[in-house]
Amino acid sequence: MAVQPLPPSRTASVGPPSAGGMNAPPAGTPGGQGPNSQQNLNQIIDHPVHRETLATRGDCLDSRQYPQTSTLLCFSHTSRFDHIMAHLIANVNPQVLEYLSKKGYSRTEAMLRKESRHATFDANQEPLDFADRTKGRQWHESYILVKGWIDDILDIYKPELSRLLWPLFVQCFLQTVTDCFTIEAKRFFEECQKPFGEEHSDDLRALSSINEPEHVQENDIAQLYRTNKYRLTLSKMGFATLIEFLEVKEAEGGKGINYLLNNHIDIHTVDRAAIGGARGLQRLMEEKHGEEQAPAEDEGIPGHHPGSANLSADATGALNRLALGPMPMEADLMEDVKAELGHEDITNPPPPGRSTLTDTFEQRIKSEPVEDTAPSREAIPYPPSTARDVAMEVQKVKENRDRFRIEGKTGGVGPGVSVTMFTFHNTFDSVNCIEFSDDNTLAAVGTAESFIRVWSLDNRALTSPHDPPGFQQSSSRRLIGHSGPVYALSFSPSAAVSEAATNGHTDRTTTSESQPRYMLSCSADTTIRLWSLDTWTNLVVYRSHNSPVWDVRFCPHGHYFVSASADRTARLWSTPQIAPLRLLVGHDSDVETIAWHPNGAYVVTGAGVGDRTVRMWSVASGGQVRIFTGHTGNITALACAPDGHIIASADDKGVIVLWDIRTGRLVKRMRGHGAGGVWSLDWSVESTVLVSGGADNSVRVWDVQPNKETKENKVNGETGGVKVDGVTVHGTGAAAAAAAAAAKTAKGKSREQATPDMISDFKTKKSPVYKVKFTQMNLVVAGGTYLP
Repeated sequence: MAVQPLPPSRTASVGPPSAGGMNAPPAGTPGGQGPNSQQNLNQIIDHPVHRETLATRGDCLDSRQYPQTSTLLCFSHTSRFDHIMAHLIANVNPQVLEYLSKKGYSRTEAMLRKESRHATFDANQEPLDFADRTKGRQWHESYILVKGWIDDILDIYKPELSRLLWPLFVQCFLQTVTDCFTIEAKRFFEECQKPFGEEHSDDLRALSSINEPEHVQENDIAQLYRTNKYRLTLSKMGFATLIEFLEVKEAEGGKGINYLLNNHIDIHTVDRAAIGGARGLQRLMEEKHGEEQAPAEDEGIPGHHPGSANLSADATGALNRLALGPMPMEADLMEDVKAELGHEDITNPPPPGRSTLTDTFEQRIKSEPVEDTAPSREAIPYPPSTARDVAMEVQKVKENRDRFRIEGKTGGVGPGVSVTMFTFHNTFDSVNCIEFSDDNTLAAVGTAESFIRVWSLDNRALTSPHDPPGFQQSSSRRLIGHSGPVYALSFSPSAAVSEAATNGHTDRTTTSESQPRYMLSCSADTTIRLWSLDTWTNLVVYRSHNSPVWDVRFCPHGHYFVSASADRTARLWSTPQIAPLRLLVGHDSDVETIAWHPNGAYVVTGAGVGDRTVRMWSVASGGQVRIFTGHTGNITALACAPDGHIIASADDKGVIVLWDIRTGRLVKRMRGHGAGGVWSLDWSVESTVLVSGGADNSVRVWDVQPNKETKENKVNGETGGVKVDGVTVHGTGAAAAAAAAAAKTAKGKSREQATPDMISDFKTKKSPVYKVKFTQMNLVVAGGTYLP
């Protein structure tokens, strides 16, 4: 219906001057009362525009009182109602309020009184809404309103509600640009972007180039936020508190925020007390004021269920069941291994109190989780087993029986994990990666000068049948072939099989048959190379990537390997074929690092700038089976637990995150590493302890299942000490507490405060740790370069 002009009596005679009436008699005279008041109210309500707008309100005016109306007249919260109510407010009469009070329309009366206090009008007595009053600062003021309220709210709600600020900031900025207030949009962006600099630096960089409404349509990040709803999880109480605040502040910017919540943000409410875990009430209460709040695993764009590879916001929460059990052993290989173990038990009987190798092997088979389905060997074919495979399996059983057992942290006292550190000197910061072989006999480094150097850790000569006569033997070899920096290395699987004893001892720890036979390398020249460690020559060059290859990893069973590249793909290969078998496509940025599931049926990839997700892929189908989101930094390291149930991922901010593969949920976050991030991760044989190394010159040991009742960290079983930011201060009582406080003050904020999950912290002087590795005997080997 077209809007008709208001009747002349609308502004000529209604209400006292204080209420906006233009020609009303003074307040002290009775001219504003009597029949005229009733007539004026009838004129307002009788107006066609008003009658249409006032037809849906819950507080109704009786048609018997106003016979001009054929139905019950009700006030409505529509946009047109705002305009009509502004006129009513401008000419509100005490008799109108008195009538509403007598009839019991308390809600309408309260609303009129409230609106009359906040109403603003121009020179022509036309109402001014919030946008008119703020002159282009509408969304800026709305954002400041919510941010100020969140900053002052109770600490129990602050962590979750603070996650709302980022999507509101983006939408307020885009709305301001779309409304053509480009100068105000730029001012708003510069004033309010600082809190999001670390977590959303890439998105901020992309949004900073938007200056005109046309840019919003052309910018990919802007369209991502405009066409998708940002998913966020809030507690029921937190969400109710937010909505109540916005309703109270509706005329001061709350209405605009409500619009953004309804159209651009998908809020899911949960009961914190009942849900538990990373979203539970206990976790919420333990978070300290001022700490960086990490996103939930289902937060962001596009919103999806945790772990689900289906990115649709409407997808069900059901996850595909994965085959996480160990890869079945070939029947012939199993029989050969049992026979060899039986022969070993007869030749070298175990000492009293130690089980036989045959019993250990049988026990390991029986202890495999029955609820985990094993992958099919038909779906992932491997070449037939050889005598070398039998020897390696036998050695694994020996090491499993004789290993140092790590059962995890108990009573706040961590296990005594030992670390052997290999430091490379005179590298002049040219080393890009370090790798150790499974039999602990070889170490290799990839350099920025495009070559690879391999050392023998037991100082034996590395010879080749192709060495010319008179060749000077050495304990190291240089491999030349790449035309760009070498970024990653991977040895083929091996085991430390001992040589036969001679006069009660051996000269070497392993036989030549047990050593790794191959090594993979990847480079900025976009190629992957396979090297023979028997002849120390290049055997194959694999070409398929069209950008630098950042990482490469052999399958735990050999034969297959996977590569990660800056072309946003990971690729699955088999060593006999020069073309990739699978292209793993889905990341939105460089695939930085990769890891294998221990059964060889799945591959895990991690991405960096612009993506920051961990994805799990099926080797058989090449499809995604899990997506884990929640990192705020670029993912730099991955490791899958030997039991096949947990994935550990780390980023360049020093945060380590544990993920449950079966449920797709985030288990917990662990912090302790300083600036530069974590570069390497590895698990103990029992999957109870995680070790990490990074740019902060330290090797750290973590308990994946900490004792929640214990709040202090005791390093390597030490007692009587207080741990503050990685510094252990010995003593008891007030003296120890004072010393700890002094240590904390002295350290300031130069290092990240460690979470209670950290068991041990091994520091180097000036050597960043490139690689950490648990041996099959549960000893830790680490490698780094000395950088004075």
